[in-house]
Amino acid sequence: MVCGGFACSKNALCALNVVYMTDVINASWWVMSNKTRDELERSFDCCGLFNLTTLYQQDYDFCTAICKSQSRTCQMCGEKFLKHSDEALKILGGVGLFFSFTEILGVWLAMRFRNQKDPRANPSAFL
Repeated sequence: MVCGGFACSKNALCALNVVYMTDVINASWWVMSNKTRDELERSFDCCGLFNLTTLYQQDYDFCTAICKSQSRTCQMCGEKFLKHSDEALKILGGVGLFFSFTEILGVWLAMRFRNQKDPRANPSAFL
């Protein structure tokens, strides 16, 4: 299904609220392999996902991020993922709005110039 224009951008941004993004991140975290989790924890410099489950302490104990060796506590990865996804959605919304307004401009130009006279034809004849 293809959506066009302003409505698609607005709906995409409004539909992905924090609760929905938290559920998606939480579900995908427990599906991925331990190697992928370790790579994410090292690259984002965080430990664990959210403190919502009983598996959080076990996940935090096996963390290999740099922040754990430098300080006693690390920021949770879920918070960093939410902040990163929020920034990405803002950029995505801006791109969507840009293309929406260019679509409107294209429609206006097409309606403006579609019934012009052909200069090579009879001056009193329309296309």
